[in-house]
Amino acid sequence: MSKAYDFLKECGSFFVLTVNGDCPAGRPFGAIMEVDEYLYLATNDRNQAHRQMRANEHIQIVAKKPDTRDWIRISGIAAECGDLELKQRMLAECPILAKRFDSVTDEHFLLFRVQVETVEIK
Repeated sequence: MSKAYDFLKECGSFFVLTVNGDCPAGRPFGAIMEVDEYLYLATNDRNQAHRQMRANEHIQIVAKKPDTRDWIRISGIAAECGDLELKQRMLAECPILAKRFDSVTDEHFLLFRVQVETVEIK
């Protein structure tokens, strides 16, 4: 696993920053997985995050470890991913998602693949 993924898992939650028109928009996330060189984020079609990632694929992921001053900033390119096997893996790796989605074919369950461009850990 990458250092970035390990860091995010240790944090438990993190913020995904998107572009909303010409303004930044951030919201907390908790479900993430790593497959090959990509990070994967789960979201749903009932919020603005997926619309913003579709309109402008440039995102950042930011997190701080609890009770420390250690933080991470990941910049990347997000693309929607409809691969049912990857969705199933995400449900298995992040059981909290079962509270929101009945199955991988749930019409509201969206998965985004993030191609990591830069990682800054301090």
